[in-house]
Amino acid sequence: MTRKPAVAGQFYEASRSGLTDQVESYIVPDLSKESAVGIVSPHAGLMYSGAVAGAVYSRIKLPRTFILLGPNHTGLGSPVSIMSSGRWQMPTGELEIDEPLAVKLKGQAQLIEEDTSAHAVEHSLEVQLPFILYYSAKVKIVPLILMTDSLEICKTLGESIADIIRETTYPVTIVASSDMSHYVTDAVARPTDKKAIERILDIDPEGLYQTVREDAISMCGVVPVTTMLYAARALGADKAELVRYMTSGEVSGDYNYVVGYAGLIISSTAEKNG
Repeated sequence: MTRKPAVAGQFYEASRSGLTDQVESYIVPDLSKESAVGIVSPHAGLMYSGAVAGAVYSRIKLPRTFILLGPNHTGLGSPVSIMSSGRWQMPTGELEIDEPLAVKLKGQAQLIEEDTSAHAVEHSLEVQLPFILYYSAKVKIVPLILMTDSLEICKTLGESIADIIRETTYPVTIVASSDMSHYVTDAVARPTDKKAIERILDIDPEGLYQTVREDAISMCGVVPVTTMLYAARALGADKAELVRYMTSGEVSGDYNYVVGYAGLIISSTAEKNG
């Protein structure tokens, strides 16, 4: 099955040349790159969040496969929905699904269900792909959409992902797709988002989950990020860096009604020293 673009011309430029130019405008050239256990990357329209996503992807070494975790905005599909075969088409190319890895993951975590309906029109993973394709069309993906509020599911899924990654003979990076605070003033978004970002920097999945709940932070991808942090912690990650934070007000000029965007890299110093 080929999954066609759902938000081309809305969230990003619909033509090959237009999208290439758009992504290139957000890429930071000539940066030293590092291996990432996981990243946090936003998923708004590129005109708003592209600078943050571009800053993150500019800093990481391309793995063999990206495991993509995104929140479910549509309400379609299962609590944890995977598409385990086929390819995702974009204006700038297409990416194949890492079918052997996806099948292993389904076998490892029984809570994962094959459900293409969750992926059909969901944008949270699609908006990551222009940045991946900018660097290579040979990278493979494993797409999962999450629609749950269970911390236990986050933990079980994250640790299952870690178990599968340990068995691979090639590099795998986990992408957690999330925007931060939604539709508040810039003055509210920044200190509120800082609370959540601090928990990510501590690689503290329980702390992030509780902070978002207790402070009513409208972070749409808290479940994907929490899941990624559980996996990263199980894989020995011990370093997290905030690459860039901004709000939509910096683009729109409207600071009374913003969405926050954070880009982070989670890594292992042991890997760098190894």
